Amino acid sequence: MFKHPKHSKHLLQSLAALAALLLGGWSLPALAALNVFASVPEWGALAREVGGERVNVFVATTAMQDPHRIEAKPSLIARARGSQLVLATGADLEIGWLPLVLRESGNGAIQPGQPGYLEATSVLRLLEVPTRLDRADGDVHPGGNPHVQLDPRNILKVADALGERLIRLDPAGEAVYKARLADFTARWKAAMQRWEREAAPLRGVGVWVQHRSFIYLDEWLGIRELGALEPKPGVEPGSAHLAGLLERQKASPGRMILRPAYASPKSSDWMGEKAGIPVVVLPFAVGGSPEAKDLFGLFDDSLRRLLAALK
Repeated sequence: MFKHPKHSKHLLQSLAALAALLLGGWSLPALAALNVFASVPEWGALAREVGGERVNVFVATTAMQDPHRIEAKPSLIARARGSQLVLATGADLEIGWLPLVLRESGNGAIQPGQPGYLEATSVLRLLEVPTRLDRADGDVHPGGNPHVQLDPRNILKVADALGERLIRLDPAGEAVYKARLADFTARWKAAMQRWEREAAPLRGVGVWVQHRSFIYLDEWLGIRELGALEPKPGVEPGSAHLAGLLERQKASPGRMILRPAYASPKSSDWMGEKAGIPVVVLPFAVGGSPEAKDLFGLFDDSLRRLLAALK
């Protein structure tokens, strides 16, 4: 079919504009006011809860990746370049890749200290703050344990901070953000009450962990952590170390071993088989299991797996 040259010119201009948008890393919903770059799935899920259609959320990692060990790929840099808000965990969780992504993005609005950068841990009390720093101790985080997402009380505090930041960056959306935050808070508090009732049998239960990933979950539910399979954070255990833990298990029995979904099963499966206790693979982050599709599903599925192991 013949196309008028004027129409063809307009078509080419439209296609060029679309290509520029896609190459910039975003495909915007019609009503989105802000591009949000979330470092990990839980903050991406929270941004969708509070921001709704006014935000377009990109999540840099998946639940099946170790958040400490991510490559600063050009695709991540492109996404950061077109974002108005970076929502990260902080406490050096993303230290190996996010600073490089931010620097190479050339986006001054999302650098630390700017309104377009928000760390979840900046509004939280961190556990396991080290009294000394020595590389010989493994992957120790100077600010404290950064795996804060498995205490739902922390989620509420981050939601409040996120709501305030979204309003600051997008004042026109204030009514939407406040309404969505209030709705999420009400639903979350009701879910917390239910989770705490259901989790009562877990109080005082002794567990082993593959990595020191669950300390906030333990504190919330009163679970008693006996020790980690890793001799040092981020260091895979050898046979002699595991044999020593097995002797400790005989003296002070744990009921189960907790492992995040992304971790290698080798050491926990060996320990579980030798000790005759179940290995509980927890989703750890949104998307870590088919049931953990959002923040509510993350906690629903985690508690279901923990309670099933007690039987």
